[in-house]
Amino acid sequence: MSATKLSETELQQALSEINGELAADKQWEIVEGKLHKEFVFKNFIQAFGFMTQVAIHAEKLIHHPEWSNVWNKVVIDLVTHDVDGISDLDIKMIKRIEKLVA
Repeated sequence: MSATKLSETELQQALSEINGELAADKQWEIVEGKLHKEFVFKNFIQAFGFMTQVAIHAEKLIHHPEWSNVWNKVVIDLVTHDVDGISDLDIKMIKRIEKLVA
């Protein structure tokens, strides 16, 4: 799947739209040039189950997150290496991720 790098204006607009529907402490932010968010679950099983669901969506989009998991916490960073920045694929991935936790 081909990716299109977002301009700063497009990125801010997309991020504003996504974060507008989220609580202040559950918003995506840009950290070191990547879209970043930490998810906290009740336990490891829920965290791992979430990662499994995200992995299925990542395969469908052929767009894989940079992530880590420690017990009940999953940290996700999204960036599109092919375009050297944040792309429309990252935004699509965020929307799918947010539907999983809604």
